[in-house]
Amino acid sequence: MSTARRNSEETRRRLLDAADQVLREHGYAGTSARTIATAAEVNSALVFYHFGGVDQLLLAALDRSSAQRMAQHRATAADARTVEELVEAGLRIYRDDLEQGHLALFSELVAAAVTKPALRAEVAGRAEPWLAFVEEAWDRVAGGTPLGRLLPARGVANAALTFYLGVNLFSVLDPDQSRTEDVFDLARRLAPRARLLTLRLPGPRRR
Repeated sequence: MSTARRNSEETRRRLLDAADQVLREHGYAGTSARTIATAAEVNSALVFYHFGGVDQLLLAALDRSSAQRMAQHRATAADARTVEELVEAGLRIYRDDLEQGHLALFSELVAAAVTKPALRAEVAGRAEPWLAFVEEAWDRVAGGTPLGRLLPARGVANAALTFYLGVNLFSVLDPDQSRTEDVFDLARRLAPRARLLTLRLPGPRRR
C-alpha cells in the first residue's frame, strides 16, 4: 500500500472516530465540520473531501458502529431459546450499547432526522437490519407457537426498536436508570408465564 493511501485511510479513520465522539458528547446540534475536524486534528475541508459532508460522515460513523454491534449482538442472542433467555439477551444488548455510546449515536441521528427528510430516509434504511435481527431472534424462540401467532415477529421488532429509542430519551428523566431497570424486571417476571404459550405441539398423525 502506498504512503498516500495509508495517509488517506488514517485520515478517514480519525474523522470517523472524531464524528462518533463529538456526536455522542455534544449531540447533533453541537456537531459540525469544524468541531469534528478539531477533534480529529485535521483541516475541516477534509470532512467534505473524504465524505462529502457532515451528515454523510455521521452516517458512515453509524454504519461502522452498527457493523461492530451487529457482530457482537448476534453472538449475545445466538443461544437464546426461551423468552426468559431472550429478555436477558436484550438487557445485555441494551446495557452494552448504553455503556459504549452506540445508543446515543443512533438516537441523535434519529432525532435530527425529524426535521431533515433526506436524513430520515437514510436512518430509516439503516434501522431495517436491526428490525430483521429482532425478528430472527423472536422467530427462533416463538415461531410456530401460540405466542408467536399472538405476537408476530414484525410487531415485536417494531416494539423493541421503539423501546430502544424511547429509553434513550427517557434517560434524561431517569439518570440512575432505576425506572428503566424496573421495565426489565417486569419483563423478567412476565417471561416465565409465557412458557406454556411457546410449546410447539406435535402435528396430526398421518394415517
